Amino acid sequence: MLEQGHQYVDGGFRRGSHDGTHDVVNPATGEVLTRADLATPDDVDAAVAAATRAQAEWGRATPGERAAALTSLAAVMSERAEEYAQAETAQAGKPIKLAREFDVPGSIDNVSFYAGAARNLEGRASAEYDGAHTSVIRREPVGVVASIAPWNYPLQMAVWKVMPAIAAGNTIVLKPAEITPITSLMLAEDCTRAGLPNGVVNVLNGPGRVVGEAMVAHPGVRMTSFTGSTPVGQRIMELASGTVKRVHLELGGKAPFVVFDDADLDAAVQGAVAGALINTGQDCTAATRAYVQRPLYDAFVQGVADVMRTVRLGDPTDPSTDQGPLVSVKQRDSVAGYVERARGYGAKVVVGGRAPDGELAKGAYYEPTLVIDVAQDSEIVQQELFGPVLVVLPFDTDDEGIALANDTPFGLAASAWSRDTFRTLRASREIQAGCVWINDHIPIISEMPHGGYKASGFGKDMSQYSFDEYTQVKHVSFDITGEPRKDWHRTIFGDR
Repeated sequence: MLEQGHQYVDGGFRRGSHDGTHDVVNPATGEVLTRADLATPDDVDAAVAAATRAQAEWGRATPGERAAALTSLAAVMSERAEEYAQAETAQAGKPIKLAREFDVPGSIDNVSFYAGAARNLEGRASAEYDGAHTSVIRREPVGVVASIAPWNYPLQMAVWKVMPAIAAGNTIVLKPAEITPITSLMLAEDCTRAGLPNGVVNVLNGPGRVVGEAMVAHPGVRMTSFTGSTPVGQRIMELASGTVKRVHLELGGKAPFVVFDDADLDAAVQGAVAGALINTGQDCTAATRAYVQRPLYDAFVQGVADVMRTVRLGDPTDPSTDQGPLVSVKQRDSVAGYVERARGYGAKVVVGGRAPDGELAKGAYYEPTLVIDVAQDSEIVQQELFGPVLVVLPFDTDDEGIALANDTPFGLAASAWSRDTFRTLRASREIQAGCVWINDHIPIISEMPHGGYKASGFGKDMSQYSFDEYTQVKHVSFDITGEPRKDWHRTIFGDR
């Protein structure tokens, strides 16, 4: 597959027209997996042209036909599930058990969900709202969608971008992160194998400042969907404004983990470690800020430290490995920088806080890290660092705990821990986040939406809400009177 090129346009692999290449590196070993060719704005033109041609046919396909194609895609992907998992582990460094049990099956389930959603077009009932006209609501495709996916969940984020869009009759030009393009190319190939028309799903591999910006600004693109950092999301909004295209943004997160004094301590400890370390902490909904009411604070810190010390770093292809490397040495060094600067301001690192020695030093590994004694306004509390680091702060009153949870620019996800129904209902109402888990943190399902408040963006991934994002609502009005002269005409000429 990779020998044919690292772009997928109009139903086939091709090489990008850029003279340079980019090394796709296994972050666990430093090994170069492939030297990927790169796209240019000329390739963007070709991909948009292919998507435009395909959309004329795909947009007219019946919901049943689109559903059948996605059902076939889910089956094709299931046959390659282990290949997907191995590729995801190789390029992103995630533990194979996470790829096998979460990323790949979750992605296939999402494909299956949108096969059903394609046949569920919702709208107001057709009726005579003014007595003289029958009003009908149509939901129609937007057109060509430019989607930009991140490196932390390469397959899953590609699926979240592509599936609701094509289920609604749109076509896609997808740009994966250039450091993790392999499973996106596999997905495009499987779309063709499953019978989707050529050009419905196109993949371009290249840097965001070249390929991504050309996609967003392209006049043939009618919508842009992006998952990534808030600063890049702001840039995309600027570019999209030039052609007044729709924008869907899932941006950064800094999820609070609020533990009230009546919480099940063991459950909260286990949940905090799992929520903080999933995908080596490279998750925009990861538990990054734990606020613990003072009666439980010391015991919570001790419990989290004890569990973190049991986490097994190692070869991500080993099924017993709990935590693999970060996606790159650059990302590892960024995480380490946050921790070192916090130390410089007096923070205490209870567990971790360093890259491991020995054999693992060859990869981009960083130990599970627990940090305390930090200020609420410090960067390690306020900024998204995207690594296996949990910061714990105490609070006194319920009011204070909720206020602290809301005290960052972000609002993607959060959790609240308590045995008291009234406390959890209040937290779910007052915490400003697109998802609030109660007595758990992280689980997602295809049927429910994922998206943020505030600087975490707008629009939803997954669920019927995401499907709706990729449709345009059209009102069609039919006169049912047959009268040539309408009563309202008198406001323009003549009398009643």
